[in-house]
Amino acid sequence: MLALSHYNSSVSPLLPHFSNDIGGKVEARVAVEGLSQQGNYTLVQPTTSGVIVVVLSMTLGIISNIVALFILANAYCLQRRRSKATFLLFATSLVVTDFVGHVIPGVLVLRLYLHGGVRPEDFDTSDGMCQFLGGSMVFFGLCPLFMGCAMAAERCLGVTRPLLHSSLVTKTRTKICLSIIWLAALCVAMLPCFHLGSYAYQDPGTWCFIKVLSDTEEVDVAFVVLFSGLGLTSLAVALVCNTISGLTLVLARLRRQPGSHRSAKSHDIEMVVQLVGIMVTSCICWSPLLIFGLMSVIHSFTGSIGDNLSNYKTLMVMGVRLATWNQILDPWVYILLRRTVLRKIYLIAKCQVGLRSSMLGRWEPTSFPSSDKKDVNHV
Repeated sequence: MLALSHYNSSVSPLLPHFSNDIGGKVEARVAVEGLSQQGNYTLVQPTTSGVIVVVLSMTLGIISNIVALFILANAYCLQRRRSKATFLLFATSLVVTDFVGHVIPGVLVLRLYLHGGVRPEDFDTSDGMCQFLGGSMVFFGLCPLFMGCAMAAERCLGVTRPLLHSSLVTKTRTKICLSIIWLAALCVAMLPCFHLGSYAYQDPGTWCFIKVLSDTEEVDVAFVVLFSGLGLTSLAVALVCNTISGLTLVLARLRRQPGSHRSAKSHDIEMVVQLVGIMVTSCICWSPLLIFGLMSVIHSFTGSIGDNLSNYKTLMVMGVRLATWNQILDPWVYILLRRTVLRKIYLIAKCQVGLRSSMLGRWEPTSFPSSDKKDVNHV
């Protein structure tokens, strides 16, 4: 979504062509002095290849989310197990959120990109569009992390305490939980409206996020710490819950006995595998932006950023690019890590292992008659 082109030009195209005479030298000196007073120019120019990358990224995300939404909606309609239906309701809501969160910020970023972005001197300003774009990125960033955490906690309860899960978790309570998640993320995203933090255009002027690199105040530091803290805490809770669920299923699988009803069920394994995929994807895609944001705002607030400002700008751009891939990769977790697909992969792997065993068995010493015995029998 953020395929951006950033050009630092040491020779400005605004400089006229000067002759070698004395008058030309005087004009050149005046022009250079004027440019030095204005500062270095950072030119952001849209390129055809960059626009193509943005469009292809958005198209891939839209198609992936639509396919995953169709699969989940079909499975939800056919599902009769209440535990599985609750999981599918969470997963469907997550895909819908990813879809909307991919389209809205993507269209706004593409619009800014096609218009050449915002001038560097206007980076610290924030208009209505910047407020909406920054709030959208915070809202659609926190929602998947909160939902992944809630899904992991729900599955951990379902695997470790199935009776308690069946009495506590219902569709109505699941919908209430989803409403609370959306409301909590919305409240965090709207904090700048109450002057508790601020959004600003980020380098190279084609996207908006929390102000972390220049003119940061205490409320900006608190806002970034809140955003990153909530995101990292959600990932940590999901990691703990998924680890407990996975270990419980493995132990149940190892201890199972013929005819036992407490063995790990296939649909439980499928849900935990999908949750692990969601957690790994979220960690890879969101951890860099959450960590880079904390690093940038702390160094900017303490004044120790110094000559490393350009490096921090690069880190922030890399972080937001990785974060946008979360909304593209999440749907593929449900597309690829389904029970039918996993069963096919298992059968293929089993066939390959069996084929290798048969090939190795042909070359075992016992598979060949002894030549000495043949000679003795022949005599």
